[in-house]
Formats: sequence, C-alpha cells, structure tokens
Amino acid sequence: MFFYNLLYLWTNKSTLQGFTIMRYFIRLSYDGTNYHGWQAQKNAISIQNVLTDALSMMLKESVSLTGCGRTDAGVHAREYIAHLDLEKDLNRLQAGKLVFKLNSYLGRDIAIRQIYPVRQDAHARFSASLRSYKYYITLVKDPFLVNQSYYHYGPLDMDMMNRGAELIMKYSDFTSFSKVDSDTKTKICKVSHARWDSSENLLVFTISADRFLRNMVRAIVGTLLDLGTGKMSLRDLKLVIEAKNRSDAGDSVPACGLFLERVVYPEDILLP
Repeated sequence: MFFYNLLYLWTNKSTLQGFTIMRYFIRLSYDGTNYHGWQAQKNAISIQNVLTDALSMMLKESVSLTGCGRTDAGVHAREYIAHLDLEKDLNRLQAGKLVFKLNSYLGRDIAIRQIYPVRQDAHARFSASLRSYKYYITLVKDPFLVNQSYYHYGPLDMDMMNRGAELIMKYSDFTSFSKVDSDTKTKICKVSHARWDSSENLLVFTISADRFLRNMVRAIVGTLLDLGTGKMSLRDLKLVIEAKNRSDAGDSVPACGLFLERVVYPEDILLP
C-alpha cells in the first residue's frame, strides 16, 4: 500500500521528499520542414527531441515533455502546447528569461512564445477541449510558399468543396480519413467547424474539432479536392464517409500545407 501511495503522489506531482513538483505549459511555434514531426524518434530529428535537450541543458535537470498531439513530418504549428514538470517554481521573470534563452539557442524554425504554470492535473493532450488546423493551397507556383503550401494546378469549385465540408460536419465517425495502422481506440471526433476561404491565389481550409485522428485533416482535404475537381459528387462523399474505409477516400495531400493553428484549454487550469 505504501508503494501505491508513493506512486500516486509522484504521478500527481505533489510534494515529495522535499521537492515541490510544478507543472508548466510551453506555448511554441515551429516550421516543421526540417523535422520528422513532434514525436521523439530514435533515428530522426523531431521537435520534441530538440526542445527536450535544450530545456534539460538550461535547467540542469532531466526534463520530459508531453505534447498536445502528434504532428507528422513536414507539418507546421503556429501554436503548439507541451507540458513539463520541474522541481522548481519559476516566477514570471524567470520564465521570461528562460523563453529568451531558449529562443537564442534554438534554430530559427522553432520559437518559444510563453512558459506559464498550470494546475498539477493539467495535461497538454488530454485537457485540450478544441484544436484547429489550417491547410493552405496555392493556385500559382510560388517559390516562397514551397514549404508552407500545396501547389494545385487547375480550377477548383470552392462552392462544392464547402458543401462537402458542411456534409463532413454532420458525421462523427472518421474511420475513412484515418491512417490505416492507427492504434487509436475510437475514430469518433466532434467537428465543430469546417470551411474553405480564398484570398487571391491562396485557398485556406480551416477545421476545428475536439480531437483529430492521424492523417485525418490531410485525407479530408484530399477528398474535398476530388469534389472540387469533379472527380467526386456529394453523394459519393456521403458513401465514402459511411463506408468507414480509408481506401475509398481521396489521397492525402502533402504535409507542407498543414498548420496546427490553435489549441484551446479550460481557463481553470491556469494558475495565477
């Protein structure tokens, strides 16, 4: 019983053996072009690897980071949230100095925005109530958008694609848009927003949900592009969703156009 009590104290970040374990959220942005996604990997460079090493060196203690989700190789994030636990209490000034040091040390493609304390039970992944992604498509070849958008040649019917986006919001089972070898226990997601907008030669697809499956956004975009080019009808899209079969949906679009845009949490997880 003593062992389980000790384990409970440790996992819940209580005061243990004279140390007060504090939990912090890190808000960051990154260009994922040169990384194999967020998730730490043994034989590839990831955002998690780079940031964990930098924090451990500067804080002079072993640091473990937990991210708000997995992003694939080449995917970007305007806002990404990770949490870490420290055996020290960082005040606002100390947190600000740490942000400055990290930004001075890290490469130009990773920017730390903020480090702030949260409740001990706050979790970067499981406490999130909403996530939003944007996918960018350029209709003209643009060398300055090579790594931040997908170049699509030819006309697209945006009205049809938006009708398809509206249809998608009526469903909750997104098996047809999930990576085949995904180990998630459920394919149920609550999509609250899905829409295409345009600005000159740039198309932007925005989608928000309580959770996303691996490859889900890129598969949805690829399928909606089939609608926009006339390869698929709305009836076909309905059948694709209800078939719950990934091979029936469209191809996944390249990772370069995808951005994790926003992650929302309940306000009561913040500490003053």
